[in-house]
Amino acid sequence: MELYKAAGAPLRYAPVNALVNNKTQGLTYRCWQPKDVEFQDCTSQSGLRTYVRSLCHILAKAVNDVLPSATMNLEHAVSKGYYCMIHNGKKVDQPTIDAIKSRMKELVEADLPFIHRSARTEEAILLFRKRGMEDKARLIESAGMAYTSYYDLDGYINFFYGCLTPSTGFIRVFDLLPYCEGVLLRIPSKANPLEMEPFIRQDKMFEVFKEHLTLQRTLEMDNVSDLNRAVQGGHASEIIMVSEAMQEKQIAKIAEQIALGYEQGVRIVLISGPSSSGKTTFAKRLAVQLITHLLHPVSISLDDYFLNRTDTPKDESGDFDFESLYALDLPYFNQDMARLLEGKEINLPAYSFTAGTRVYKGDTLALREKSVLMIEGIHALNPELTGHIDARYKYKVYVSALTAISLDNHNWIPTTDNRLLRRIIRDHRFRGYSAKDTIARWTSVRKGEDKWIFPYQETADVMFNSALLYELAVLRPYAEPVLREVREFDRENAEACRLMRFLKYFSTIPAEELPGTSLLREFLGGGKFHY
Repeated sequence: MELYKAAGAPLRYAPVNALVNNKTQGLTYRCWQPKDVEFQDCTSQSGLRTYVRSLCHILAKAVNDVLPSATMNLEHAVSKGYYCMIHNGKKVDQPTIDAIKSRMKELVEADLPFIHRSARTEEAILLFRKRGMEDKARLIESAGMAYTSYYDLDGYINFFYGCLTPSTGFIRVFDLLPYCEGVLLRIPSKANPLEMEPFIRQDKMFEVFKEHLTLQRTLEMDNVSDLNRAVQGGHASEIIMVSEAMQEKQIAKIAEQIALGYEQGVRIVLISGPSSSGKTTFAKRLAVQLITHLLHPVSISLDDYFLNRTDTPKDESGDFDFESLYALDLPYFNQDMARLLEGKEINLPAYSFTAGTRVYKGDTLALREKSVLMIEGIHALNPELTGHIDARYKYKVYVSALTAISLDNHNWIPTTDNRLLRRIIRDHRFRGYSAKDTIARWTSVRKGEDKWIFPYQETADVMFNSALLYELAVLRPYAEPVLREVREFDRENAEACRLMRFLKYFSTIPAEELPGTSLLREFLGGGKFHY
């Protein structure tokens, strides 16, 4: 922070952390030797993460002050904020929420320091247990690290796997609202950190999270430490079987709904979702289930309707914008859809990602009696894609990896981290890209998702959660060697280091335990489906 002031405070918004030799550090980090330092505010993803972690520490402290006997779970991101459950023997009412928010404001106004401390893990475990924070004690105990860092705020300690702001005075923009049975912690907008993110209800997504949390608690798997203890106790196979069975049950239920819809006119199933959500494997498993209902599923991938690369639109940076709806050849796609619905045969295109051109392999497609056309791609729910087709013919599915398990009660696992790790592994194994390449492109991918995918997710008839309870334990040994290839002088090193630090908290599960039809096989290989 002293360096930032000496440099003339050059950022438009206040910094919250810094890249020091391409590794994220807090603003209290001391530079004893020459370093490359780049300050970050909340307009960066890393900066926003630091802000939100600091805000969560303030919230946890305020809940502890107002309701000393209560426990709080920061469960997941939803509705442009973070959903929290406060367990105090009854539903938290508006006066209690107001008291917590008032205490948060007092802490911010007091500008209290977040004091970073480090201790031998054995000592930290005893400290957390003494404070009744069994979830944190179990997490650091199961991770097996020699030393553990934690933060102290006015005598209230907490654990986070990333840095915080220097003090509470940095956290000025937030709100706390009643939401379902808990509260919603609202955060600043990444585009303008002086304003809050707009409140957008996401009831369907919330219900999916709730369903998976119920399953986890049935299995007594609230946090990663519970998963680690089960793995270390030799119970990985049972966890895998239950997780896979849960997904298959969901897919079977969706197939049943489509079969019922077929009697009312449904002929097209639109399958959308963000990058690395597992849309392709979901579509293949759904096809199997549809056959059991005596339907004839046929599939089209929107990727095969990409424009030739030379015709692809470009973004504001001058790079090809593959996330844009207009990267697809919409007139050609609509022409094929019209012909199919008229009962005619089409020549199926394919897209060569190597050559960047459309090719034909002699494949044809026609709808017959009992046919259901499955269209899979990131833009499948965009109304502009199939606006010319009557809504009664369509059934819409949104697929995403909505990670429900948390590191501990106050450290959720972002769904985007789950998908990024999947993509890093897949890109390295099957597309020849390094982790550096994938991380470098991820910001653009996320921006495209915000514009082209997320606005339509709540219009889906059903949401499918492709995240598996155990999957990060399987992904860890695949991801770590690839992430270690990112070099210190690469800008992407900060993200690679963050992901590796996060993965260290998972005990590993060998991929040989996975069934051949597992959705994870799309990213790891060795599955029964052809991709």
